[in-house]
Amino acid sequence: MKRCSALALGRWNCGGRAADGLATLVLGLLFSASASHRLSAQATIHAQAIPLVTRAWHTPGDRSLSEFALVQPALMLEWEQPMPASMEAAPHFSARLTLDGEGLSIPDGELAPGDYGEGFYDRRHPHTYVHELMLSGSDLLGRHDGELQLSLSAGKGFVAFGTDDPMGRPVVRYPVNHHLAQLLERGVAIGRASYGPVAVEVTGFNGDEPTKPSDWPNWDRGLDSRAVRLTATPITGLEAQYSWARVKSPEHRQGAGSTQHKRSASVRWSGPLAHRPTYGLLEWARTEEAGGFFVFHSLLAEGAMRFGRQRPYFRFERTARPEDQRTLDSFRSIRPHLDNSILGITRWTIWTAGYGVSLLTARGRLEVRPFVEGSLARVEALEGIFDPKTFYGASVLPNVTLGVRMDWGGMSGMRMGRYGAVETHMGSMDH
Repeated sequence: MKRCSALALGRWNCGGRAADGLATLVLGLLFSASASHRLSAQATIHAQAIPLVTRAWHTPGDRSLSEFALVQPALMLEWEQPMPASMEAAPHFSARLTLDGEGLSIPDGELAPGDYGEGFYDRRHPHTYVHELMLSGSDLLGRHDGELQLSLSAGKGFVAFGTDDPMGRPVVRYPVNHHLAQLLERGVAIGRASYGPVAVEVTGFNGDEPTKPSDWPNWDRGLDSRAVRLTATPITGLEAQYSWARVKSPEHRQGAGSTQHKRSASVRWSGPLAHRPTYGLLEWARTEEAGGFFVFHSLLAEGAMRFGRQRPYFRFERTARPEDQRTLDSFRSIRPHLDNSILGITRWTIWTAGYGVSLLTARGRLEVRPFVEGSLARVEALEGIFDPKTFYGASVLPNVTLGVRMDWGGMSGMRMGRYGAVETHMGSMDH
């Protein structure tokens, strides 16, 4: 049996079985605490899960597939240090643990034509069991609003780069640009400084991305990459950000792969529009690899508006992705990824629209939202020898999803990956 010492846990390089056992133990403790209602007033639990059925036409090999899946099963525990009213401007501390069960519920990924990453193609990969494990100290100078404020965060989580995790956004289907516009499940150390409506976040992080759900960041590559994000909130509800990142060898855990240079810019709105709770996002992302030999662009726009219990939503996306050499399973690519395994670059133009109805139970703590969502994707070759029409049997790929979004404690409205003195909820869109 492979052993994992306390020191190894602290360095995030223990064996998969030990990490699985740790996640299972913590999960059991959290469920026990929730069941007994013994959590303190400063600790909160959020949870969500989405059972769904997807029908996709023209998947790899020109096959039409229908699949049932339980996606995004997640449990989050948040703790905040209580503060007396007389110490509102004092430093305070918080912690977050987010567990994700997709390694068990969708070990082969979620059917989603166009999605890619971590060795999966046309399927969204499962996330790691420990999605976030973060500690944060906020208002370290003890200043009031409008003055200079500093915060520090560290652990396993999201790099301060790009836009919010799609898990907390209205569209259930993950965008193709997930690996262009976010950097997640890394070992991170984040410093944040804000003054009035302007903030800057600087992150040192592990470049290696996970290859399986039980992975932890590779300690041998500790903080070998960096990122900077500038954010401005000129008025309540409106936010603009620009990010830059240098990611060393993300596709090769030992560090022998090429370096990525990433940029992201976005404008986001969450607030009333025509007296209706409204959310909107306009996003641009760019990743270059191998010294600029490969360049991938993305443009995305999405939005949602609430009419009582009803919520229509949409997304438009145009994203370029690499086409790697596949294994015998046409939904998987050769890992580790190497420059000479890229067969070409394709561009995916995807229109997605959906409609959900919210049903509240358990005194408003549980939201059950049945939804229907459809996407129409058009794929075209930009470079290389990969021919999408031959591979998929068509250049237009439709799919439809029926499901139920189940949310306890408002998790589906949270801005995943925001730490320290940052607003973590979507605002009036969900609350």
